[in-house]
Amino acid sequence: MDQEIHNRIALFRTERGLTRRALAEAVDVNPQTIGYLERGEYKPSLELAMKIARVFDVPIELLFSSHPFESVA
Repeated sequence: MDQEIHNRIALFRTERGLTRRALAEAVDVNPQTIGYLERGEYKPSLELAMKIARVFDVPIELLFSSHPFESVA
């Protein structure tokens, strides 16, 4: 069974004023990959998840979860 991975990449990216392209450059991936991640169409490797967490200077658990995050709205 393939478990869904939820993330808050778009929320953190927007809060920090980063474009998808800027985040992609910071973690050395194609900007399309960031879009796929944000839409939940792609699961990051552990290495990529750690790189993204480092960019935002937060623990991985604040960005990724196996359970849906509560709405911030």
